[in-house]
Amino acid sequence: MANRRPVIEAFQPRELGPKSWGRELLVAQTDTYIGKVLWMRAGESGPLQYHERKEETFFLFSGDARVEFEEDGRRIRRLMTPGESYHVPPGAVHRVEALTDVVLFEVSTPHFDDRVAVK
Repeated sequence: MANRRPVIEAFQPRELGPKSWGRELLVAQTDTYIGKVLWMRAGESGPLQYHERKEETFFLFSGDARVEFEEDGRRIRRLMTPGESYHVPPGAVHRVEALTDVVLFEVSTPHFDDRVAVK
């Protein structure tokens, strides 16, 4: 019996519900990772949050943004310009704010609904 090679499959991208800050499109989903494209409107931001299990990396494709995170008990805010990327391990408090209209690419573990809001 000959060895079967893996088969490439088409994936149908889909919107992930309405977002107050813009649009989120799921473009990849497997048992080990997901990929998304996020369009954020200028002046909008995601919530200050952390994830219990989800690990993610986001890449700023276009626009200007600010990433906010905690480091040694201090709140840090850094300007992000196109081409920059941040890795967010589980438990890391973070948020992204769009200073202009932005496009972000996000790759993460496939943990949906793993968001804990931070006050």
